[in-house]
Amino acid sequence: MSHDFNEEVKAKKTEALIEVISEFFQQNIKNILVVGCGSGREAGMLARAFKADATGIDVGNDFSFDHQGSAPATLLSMDARELKFADNSFDMVFSFHALEHIPEPQRAINEMGRVLQPGGIYLIAAPNKSRLIGGFTSPHPLRFKLLWNAKDLWLRLTGRWSNEEGAHAGFTVAELTNYCSMAFGNATDISVRYYRSLHSRHRTAISAVTKSGLQNIVFPGVFIAGTKPSQ
Repeated sequence: MSHDFNEEVKAKKTEALIEVISEFFQQNIKNILVVGCGSGREAGMLARAFKADATGIDVGNDFSFDHQGSAPATLLSMDARELKFADNSFDMVFSFHALEHIPEPQRAINEMGRVLQPGGIYLIAAPNKSRLIGGFTSPHPLRFKLLWNAKDLWLRLTGRWSNEEGAHAGFTVAELTNYCSMAFGNATDISVRYYRSLHSRHRTAISAVTKSGLQNIVFPGVFIAGTKPSQ
């Protein structure tokens, strides 16, 4: 699977998240921290969409920063568990499918809470550990989806369904909600909003899943957001 194709898929997801953020929070965003920014293009999209300053951080072990493609964002190599920013430095913190790769995830989320200013907003997303299947709504070829799910099933059967085992298992809704509540003071599951935005042509099906109460095992990702209470 080409790097450009993966970036295109991620861009569509970021566009959906930008729509959700704009509708859910409806407030002015001036400076953004993107934790686990990958190539950095996501940070650039957020900066351009909100006309804000954006800083993307990552450890950079498996990729190279795309400084040109991420403009006007600033990209820095940094450990999410030890952010080199002062308290209350950002009015938005964003992290998409990075937390499952970070040891001691609560420590990383606590750092995000520390650098978010009172009244600031956050959105953290990760794979849904309770999912029965994953990736079947993605535009990737079917053979890739079958391979992903076969690997996931094997890891489950062999007792290695955890981030620590490299499974990219993610977190349950309850786990990620709890982490965020402790770090930010509140947490709201906005997964339904996100999937309605991403798959606008299938909103009826998404609504049916939600009404059935099966979203926690059907949705491949968990999306938690909120506003840090003012002091």
